Amino acid sequence: MTTDLDMTSATLYEVRQGAAWITLNRPANRNALSAALVNELSHHLIQANLDPQVRVIVLTGNGPAFCAGADLKSPPGQSIDGGGLAVPYPEVLKQILDSDKPVIAAINGAAFAGGLGLVGAADIVITVEDVQFSFSEVRIGVIPAVISVVCLPKLGIHHGMKLLLTGERFTGAQAVTYGLAHRAVAAEQLHVAVQEEVDMVCLGGPNAVVECKKLVRRVAKLDTDEGFAETMAWSVRMFKSDEGAEGMAAFKEKRKPSWVKAG
Repeated sequence: MTTDLDMTSATLYEVRQGAAWITLNRPANRNALSAALVNELSHHLIQANLDPQVRVIVLTGNGPAFCAGADLKSPPGQSIDGGGLAVPYPEVLKQILDSDKPVIAAINGAAFAGGLGLVGAADIVITVEDVQFSFSEVRIGVIPAVISVVCLPKLGIHHGMKLLLTGERFTGAQAVTYGLAHRAVAAEQLHVAVQEEVDMVCLGGPNAVVECKKLVRRVAKLDTDEGFAETMAWSVRMFKSDEGAEGMAAFKEKRKPSWVKAG
């Protein structure tokens, strides 16, 4: 088990049961996106992707909120302590999108404004059913510009237009109906539900999981003819891979493939 649980840090990092849990750790300011928090988050995403023990990355929050949006006293992109190198927030969202390891957002509490960027960028989203969400930017005279890039593909124009125009609050359960989340559960079931998703991902071949994430992102950008041509070649490569051979052999021999832990 790998841990980085210095409770004074803006984020916490722990590897358990195949997942790297990255916890936003500024509960006093509702885990707002400060420059320090965004930098630490970026560092931990890199750390998780380099760790062979990690199959899945989980993002969650400490305290009553998941993430309240940008910290207006120290917004992402500013220098840290007057001189540290700052990571722009869009870069972190791209890290999540481009991560080889699937990213699960475990929404433990309120997610507002810029915090919804993490929700939009994540591959799988599990939320507490009664937490509050809001694209609240319009109510202070600004717009959710950057996070729209990752949220609108999930919401679509129909839901996106209403939610961004009004800034109205909606629940975790409603987020599922809007396409922003996959499951809504009771608060006490959140970690159980997330572990269920981690376990299901870990049943797949490690390389196949990486390639499936790339597939979903790539195919959406292709027209029909390009899609069939590219995916046919992709399929052939996967069937010829060592992992594909092991998976098919395990199926024929009625055993678990080598990447599935016994027990």
